[in-house]
Amino acid sequence: MSRRNFILLIIVLIITIIVVFSFFYFRQTPSPSGEDGTGFPSNLNPFGGIKTVPPKTTPPSTDNGNGLPAGEVEKMQLIKVSTMPIAGYTPFQKEKTDKEFVLALRYVARATGQIYQTFTDEIKERRFSSTVIPTIYEASFGNNGEMVVMRYLKDDDQTIQSFVGTLPKEILGEDSINEKEIRGFLLPDDIVDLSLSPDTTKIFYLLNTNDKATGIVLNLKDNKKTQIFDSPFTEWLSFWPNSKIITLNTKPSGITGGYMYAIDPSKKNLNRVLDNINGLTTLTSPNGNLILYGDNNLILNIYNINTRESTPVGVNTLPEKCVWSSGNDALYCAVPKIIDGGLYPDSWYRGEVSFLDEIWKINLNDGNTTKIINPSITSGEEIDGTKLKMDNGENYLFFVNKKDSYLWELRLK
Repeated sequence: MSRRNFILLIIVLIITIIVVFSFFYFRQTPSPSGEDGTGFPSNLNPFGGIKTVPPKTTPPSTDNGNGLPAGEVEKMQLIKVSTMPIAGYTPFQKEKTDKEFVLALRYVARATGQIYQTFTDEIKERRFSSTVIPTIYEASFGNNGEMVVMRYLKDDDQTIQSFVGTLPKEILGEDSINEKEIRGFLLPDDIVDLSLSPDTTKIFYLLNTNDKATGIVLNLKDNKKTQIFDSPFTEWLSFWPNSKIITLNTKPSGITGGYMYAIDPSKKNLNRVLDNINGLTTLTSPNGNLILYGDNNLILNIYNINTRESTPVGVNTLPEKCVWSSGNDALYCAVPKIIDGGLYPDSWYRGEVSFLDEIWKINLNDGNTTKIINPSITSGEEIDGTKLKMDNGENYLFFVNKKDSYLWELRLK
């Protein structure tokens, strides 16, 4: 063999070895970056670049505790309720047969303002009202589903209107459901935020006039109005968890320190609870003693008003993707599987980021976190859960998919 041919053979062998080695090396499947099933986000820098830091915490338990294959259990639990996008909903007790009341749902169609309802144990959607109010952006129910507040824009597409309506009583066994009209009255124009009291007999709303915010309580029984709050700052979000406290949260941004205050509506006193937390969003417990709050990293903590101590929750999401149990000892949350880089909560509010959620339960007595269900596996649909609610017996968890505004029901027991 000539020297030239020998050199060519060596070169061919070297190339062959490199190709074979590369093939076996790159066919190994790498772990998806940041996806460990715990819902912990990347470490976000709101002023520029995004640095991804692996979570250091132990992943929460994923045991569903029922001893059955998760997929089979999930198929029986999760149901899409509405056939259209909705603006708001409520669970309520409805008479099914003589003297038999069962859990039902009422919800407002976003496009038409018409109200629909169904039983929770037998999804059969029926239209309840014929009153048409186009393009409802927000709806809240009260008085066991017999009162509704609908918020929408007037024809000028600028003025916010808030309509308070009383729903007509149902007659047991009646079939004619399409002729019911909702009668009510309008609140002042351009209410920027609104909350119902837990007993739904009062409404707290915020008006911005003369470069200041004014907070007013309206008693629906006698239409008496009482001003309980004013501030030169006009960007507020309210929440009314019980009769003795209304919370006010500055509208959040990941690059701005947020503040939370509490007002006793009977005493009109304003107390600062949390301050200077970037991206601050909150959700107060029913008893008013515990504040679930998140920051611009979507790290959840619970602040105890009595002890003034904060405790980490163990999952990462936004407080508005959670709901408190009535006993103040548990949380149910829609937790993102992966949290991509972005400015939070701004990116989520603006729709620039959408999450793929799982439903988790956090037991505050022992600190255990348990994954209840993965909706994408069960339903085949991607869920970005918000507006979570539970029935009084805590047998069901309800939520709205932010991706399309459809209502879902999850049976817990």
